[in-house]
Amino acid sequence: MASRGSKTATVNDGNGFETMELRLASGNGPVTRTVLRTPLRDALPSEIPVIDISPIFSSSLDERKAVARQIHDAASMIGFFYVKNHGIPLDQINSAHAACLDFFRQNFAEKIKADATKGPFDSGWRGPDTQRVNPDEGADVRETYSVLYDTRLDSTVKDPASIPEEAAQYIGLGKPAFENTEQVPHFEDNLKRHYQSCLALARALTKSFALSLDLPEDAFDSKVQYPDASLEVNFYPPIAKGSGSLGPEDPNARVSIGSHTDFLLFTMLWQDNVGGLQVLNHEGQWIAARPIEGTMVVNIGDYLQRVTNDKYVSTVHRAKNWSGRERISIPFFWGFGLHESCEVLENCLGKEGTSNYEEVRCVDWVERRLGHLFDMGDKKNCG
Repeated sequence: MASRGSKTATVNDGNGFETMELRLASGNGPVTRTVLRTPLRDALPSEIPVIDISPIFSSSLDERKAVARQIHDAASMIGFFYVKNHGIPLDQINSAHAACLDFFRQNFAEKIKADATKGPFDSGWRGPDTQRVNPDEGADVRETYSVLYDTRLDSTVKDPASIPEEAAQYIGLGKPAFENTEQVPHFEDNLKRHYQSCLALARALTKSFALSLDLPEDAFDSKVQYPDASLEVNFYPPIAKGSGSLGPEDPNARVSIGSHTDFLLFTMLWQDNVGGLQVLNHEGQWIAARPIEGTMVVNIGDYLQRVTNDKYVSTVHRAKNWSGRERISIPFFWGFGLHESCEVLENCLGKEGTSNYEEVRCVDWVERRLGHLFDMGDKKNCG
């Protein structure tokens, strides 16, 4: 059964593959992608490469530029790549993973104490069937725990009182990140450490992205001084294979997380060894980004596609946990401060200075993305 807003057809390529039209939220209203109805296959190394990013910490500019060139190629080709030797210790990641499992395995009465559904800027827990990243695909079968940006987690902020008002107005609007989680005492400490490590890595990669665009390394530094940076732990119980092909009106329609692109600059994702991440390639085929020990997955977000005038690709992805086991993933979403703006870079303009995008305030872009996502379905189910 095709989902609402989709259709099937035969591809005229001699292979007889059927297609469907996949509807997605965007900052400019719903858009569609043509998707091949072919069996899921593993991504080839040439499709989602593994990049050794240890040289980004080198004192040699040439070594840092060598990594930037690899990032440029991956960001232009598919918008996804793995990074290894990223500097976040494996034991730290394992401790965060174990703490997250301890939290999510609690009963409802304990988890709801950290409820994050009272306000849009609250950190905390959201339960199953309370979120629909893509309402056309049914409810997301996941629980989440979010940690929003807080200057107390950012060691580069020495004096929060000195933050300019235009930036400060968007920081710390919700309840504290770990309120009412004391029943899992190691949860806060381990997640804080991981958040802070991701913060440092994201700033380092921001310099690499600047170099990848033939810009000075510090070109984006001021825009991420007070970033829109959030860590989200996803807890995915297993779902039945095939349930994601049902329409959203069917009570059995289930996806782990629906098809979407990410809003911001880029996302860094740690995933456990269970697997489930799927990426839509240029040919319109879903390919599996399998877990690779010791790596994180980096994907391009909407901001980078906009500032590069479509040179870099914000790629559609989703997750389906068909493993029969519970799964944890920990994405870190990284973007310019909400008080900043996003405009096409001068060296990315097209012929005769053409731009595919107007300048937009970051806070307005996020609100537009959320608003158009809500336009796809019932707002109360998208939170």
